[in-house]
Amino acid sequence: MQTNSTSKIIDRIATLTSHLSSSTSQTNKPGQTMASRPPITCHVLDTTLGRPGGNIPVSLTLLSTTGFCPRFNGITNADGRVTAWSTELSGFPPSLETVFHDAESSATRWSLKFDVSRYFGEREIEAFFEEVEIKFVVRSRKEHYHVPVLLGPYNYTTYRGS
Repeated sequence: MQTNSTSKIIDRIATLTSHLSSSTSQTNKPGQTMASRPPITCHVLDTTLGRPGGNIPVSLTLLSTTGFCPRFNGITNADGRVTAWSTELSGFPPSLETVFHDAESSATRWSLKFDVSRYFGEREIEAFFEEVEIKFVVRSRKEHYHVPVLLGPYNYTTYRGS
């Protein structure tokens, strides 16, 4: 006979497994095709709740050696995904797709920053990490880069998704 605590743990694992296994087949927006999605996407799963981490501000920055570092902003939706990237200035920098495909270097460095302090603060949880920053390298413009984050108030893990 399972205890209530064990049942909650099993439910949490099942929910996380479902989200992880479906992340390869889901698109970001209803009707959005694989070809029209942004070239870099991310996804947050809250491991303490076994649910997506919604309403988390995320910034995506091209790390450049020339001094110009275009930055894009997004916020995770109810499914824990950023569905669109925007810039602070209209038309500048160009769209993420333009910056991604027009990069001069064959390998470019990028940074994803997740502002998790507010997310946990809204639940009155004092998280150890105020933000999570993940730096990664894009080596091919022909591939899509998906960065899932499994998040808790005292830990996080990430990997290259598909």
